[in-house]
Amino acid sequence: MAKSRPVPTSSKSRSSSRGGGGASELKGRRFGRVLVKLGKITREQVHEALAVQRARKEKGESTKIGELLKALGYIDEMDILRAIAGQAGMEMVDIDVDELDKSLTEQLPAETANTYQIIPVSFDEGSKTLTIAMKSPDNFRAVDDLRLLMGFSVKAVVADPAKIDKAIESLYAGGGSSMIDMMSQLDSSETLAALEGRGDSVDLEQVAMAADDNKVIRLLNLVLLQAIKDKASDIHFEPFETEFKMRYRIDGVLYEMVPPPPHLALPIVSRIKVMANLDIAERRLPQDGRIELTVNQLPIDLRVSVLPTMFGESVVMRVLDRSNVQLSLDKVGFRDDELVEMRDLIKKPNGVVLITGPTGSGKTTTLYAALSELNEPDTKILTAEDPVEYDIDGLIQCQVNTEQELTFAKLLRSFLRQDPDTILVGEIRDLETAQIAIQASLTGHLVFSTLHTNDAPSTVLRMVDLGVETFLITATVEAIVAQRLVRRICTSCKTEYEPSEAELMELELRPSDVGGRTFFRGDGCDACNGTGYKGRLALFEMMYMDDALREMIMNQSSTAVLRNECRRRGMRTLRESGLLSIYDGRTTIDEVVRETIAEE
Repeated sequence: MAKSRPVPTSSKSRSSSRGGGGASELKGRRFGRVLVKLGKITREQVHEALAVQRARKEKGESTKIGELLKALGYIDEMDILRAIAGQAGMEMVDIDVDELDKSLTEQLPAETANTYQIIPVSFDEGSKTLTIAMKSPDNFRAVDDLRLLMGFSVKAVVADPAKIDKAIESLYAGGGSSMIDMMSQLDSSETLAALEGRGDSVDLEQVAMAADDNKVIRLLNLVLLQAIKDKASDIHFEPFETEFKMRYRIDGVLYEMVPPPPHLALPIVSRIKVMANLDIAERRLPQDGRIELTVNQLPIDLRVSVLPTMFGESVVMRVLDRSNVQLSLDKVGFRDDELVEMRDLIKKPNGVVLITGPTGSGKTTTLYAALSELNEPDTKILTAEDPVEYDIDGLIQCQVNTEQELTFAKLLRSFLRQDPDTILVGEIRDLETAQIAIQASLTGHLVFSTLHTNDAPSTVLRMVDLGVETFLITATVEAIVAQRLVRRICTSCKTEYEPSEAELMELELRPSDVGGRTFFRGDGCDACNGTGYKGRLALFEMMYMDDALREMIMNQSSTAVLRNECRRRGMRTLRESGLLSIYDGRTTIDEVVRETIAEE
């Protein structure tokens, strides 16, 4: 463990204190007043700058007083940073890179220091308080995140950004710990080794101690930050009889990571529970929670699901990176003709629009993109979701809470008394929800929802299975959109190739059918971690209701008959949509075969 050592202060910051500029005294004061207190400028110079600021304001120009004082030659960039730190009640320190204690890197790993652009300055063993230096007082979320990630108190000071860059380079010259290095460190821990062979017969105090072990904390932080960096959608921690697996899901495909020793399952799961405010003593019932972080100034939500299994608790963390989601219809993946049709569809005054597909097929993102386009001051939009995945300004979003018996159906009943124009129902799971959604559309509302079905025509049968009358389906459903996600070819290593006859046969094509067509795939590079794919795009199957289709539904025609009629009327199936994306060079034959079924 690193020894406690005082925070270094410069002669400059000491002289600031003599000028009456203690951090607590300066907090919340006006910018000019802070600089006067620090002894950097006089009151007369502040008044001079304020006069210039007022004169510019009259001309319609807006200039910060700090910039004006700098332009007048009274202060420099570091004085501005020192004053902003003072306003935030934070101390400004001068760092001597050569004097920094390298053992402090045990408390703050390289991956965390680089992600948050901070360095460790001191660590007090007694109070478990880490003092960090950051580049700007605006980075206050880093302190909250570190308390959550590291599990101990964090105190922040501000330092010269250039010196912090130099210090990160000096302290972490060897780079971050690899997963393999971390595993060997975990194997050497005596505290954690004591858990081996104990199974569930570990008392609560031991579990809490193991969850707070610095090596467990560092491993979990490395896993989380790596997953966020690689844009993983899910992180899986899975206990088996003789091993404990860790896997990421990136672009819909699971990748296995270096597994930690099996006896670390309990400390790792307990650490996740602590971060998500869950009960570490409860190991027999499923639990759900969430962890909020800010990584690289971007908000990240982690949805935590804990499930008891035969060999311990399985944890899945869903990574909701709000900065990574494309909430715009023209970025979801619609082709030009589909985009025009979708925009016409969402502008209808009433009716039901259903988006279907399996879990993880991008249904929610498509619906959010549609709502974002409708999100205008003259439109009231209400959503009932389980859970609310992304917060969008202008939408009234409500979360289902089954513990309080707040179901989709209950929320929908209340929605109709809230005078909405558009309603989103996260998922139609039962007859009651379906009936209220239909009632809402009959009373002049546009209703969006999702269902789990294989394609668009089979959605009608699913609605009938739930108990919805066919005349209500034909009266309200305007369109059904089925979708799938396929991986996009990495643009950095995209190359032409000639597909084999066997590959073409998987798509029920002969070489003569694709004469003159060019096919592409990714060779694998650093940008795509050797997979040949980076990012995903959606394939759509859009079924629009018209009088002929409505009559067929009323006559209870089979799904096959409905599908054939829709295709005769120009509906593009998921497989056909995939073929077009292959011909465009956006995805591969393997991806389309994996995600779509052959035409009957």
